[in-house]
Amino acid sequence: MFAKSSLLAAGLAIGLSALMPSTAAEAHRRWLLPSSTVLAGEAEIVSVDAAASNALFVFEHRAMGLDDLTVTGPDGQAVTPDIIGSGAYRSVFDVPLKEQGTYRIALVNSGMMGSYELNGERHRWRGKRADLESGIPAGATNVRVSEMAGRTETFVTLGAPNDTALAATGQGLEMIPVTHPNDLVTGEAARMQFLADGAPAAGLELEFVAGGTRYRDDPGIRKLTTDAQGMVSLQVEEPGMYYLEASTSSDGGPAADEDGAMASEGAAPAKRMSYTAVLEFMPL
Repeated sequence: MFAKSSLLAAGLAIGLSALMPSTAAEAHRRWLLPSSTVLAGEAEIVSVDAAASNALFVFEHRAMGLDDLTVTGPDGQAVTPDIIGSGAYRSVFDVPLKEQGTYRIALVNSGMMGSYELNGERHRWRGKRADLESGIPAGATNVRVSEMAGRTETFVTLGAPNDTALAATGQGLEMIPVTHPNDLVTGEAARMQFLADGAPAAGLELEFVAGGTRYRDDPGIRKLTTDAQGMVSLQVEEPGMYYLEASTSSDGGPAADEDGAMASEGAAPAKRMSYTAVLEFMPL
């Protein structure tokens, strides 16, 4: 039998794609596209489109939900967006910029899902990590649980840029800009660091591509890899909006034995993390 104390020693992924955003291996890219990234004045408003599509940045697949939308202001405090609504192909919201500095606009989702057997029947479970112990009953066997964390974001600055909103959270896959994300120009290398649950994401594979793929025979996808400190350089020769995508996964703890119990206590669940961003490079 599978003891509740063993639940966190989860094993293989089951149907994780239902929770996860699209990754480099899938056609549909998730993105947040702001109307502007660098603005001046005492106050401004930025409109943002949220969509998933094949081509960048074309509304031809589906709108993205906004339940997990977070906007962090220049002082590190939450900013309330004005939700306009969702259609078939995009969701739209406005972000009021009332303070000088940099805003981090992100869709951040996380959760766990899995399956188990009880009294000869197969059951599925989905929820937060905190609900795992209560979500899967005592006596369950053949328990399989996986965890996911996804982040889709962009950055906007009113006036002089600052770094407060760019601080790492230590959760999931994150990009920590060394070069400010609203100070990117053509012909100059921009340095970014990637973290996975707060630790440098060494050897992380990324896709980096300019928007407008619909109008190019060759989409121009560049494959990049982070170094031992999770660092990577981004450099372009043409101004415009660019898309950055990465994902990583772990197998987690050992699989269950023939009785459904895990081979060791306290093993981490399988985990998959994804990250996408839209960055604007200005002419030098």
